Amino acid sequence: MHAAAALALILAAQEAPPAGEAPERRLSQCLLLARGDTAEAEAQARRWIADGGAQRARQCLGVALANQGRWADAAAAFAQAARESEAVPGERAGPMWALAGNAWLAAGEPEQARDALDLAITGGLAGTPLGEAHLDRARARMALGDKPGARADLDVALREAPGVQLAWLLSAALARRMDDPVRAASDIGEALGLAPDDPVTLLEAGNIAAMAGDEAAARRHWTRVTEVAPGSREAEAARGALAQFAAGG
Repeated sequence: MHAAAALALILAAQEAPPAGEAPERRLSQCLLLARGDTAEAEAQARRWIADGGAQRARQCLGVALANQGRWADAAAAFAQAARESEAVPGERAGPMWALAGNAWLAAGEPEQARDALDLAITGGLAGTPLGEAHLDRARARMALGDKPGARADLDVALREAPGVQLAWLLSAALARRMDDPVRAASDIGEALGLAPDDPVTLLEAGNIAAMAGDEAAARRHWTRVTEVAPGSREAEAARGALAQFAAGG
């Protein structure tokens, strides 16, 4: 997936924690800065690390680096934050491993992403964060060609995070690739219900309809792609698919 998919989870790490003890206040201030002046946030985080800051300082560093598009560096910072969390009684390392995995995906390193997400899933996550970690591991496994593993992860993601539209979209796309048209149609319907004008979802809906032999539905979805995002790569693909239908008679 694109870096934009990773950014949603990285942005969640920017949410300011409640004001409290000094490290939490410092983290809050650093994360707030990382939303705008990413270079200064990086510099402050590095000074904090040099002053003895551990997990929280590296969390802010990772966010600042991610917001600069330096995904591999961000992943390394989050991974170090996770390892430091593991050394502190009562700290949960899962959230930092999840951020590391997400950043590794954006960096185009699915194997490292999968390994980080293995640790995230066993690191104290629950509910939606657990579902999102399984979703990201499914993305990594798909990139590595492990369709059965991706299917298992997506099933957990849909159970734990049913409101995450990307999980339904990827589940539908995987079902199409695994020649399961019934599952593909059901899941793309859920994805469209959550994001009816998303061009990626509409393009996939057209692909699934075409697989099922429903030319009218395929044309409708692909035409809608060209209407909602006329200059996008998805629109280009949709126009190509429509042209093939025209050429076929």
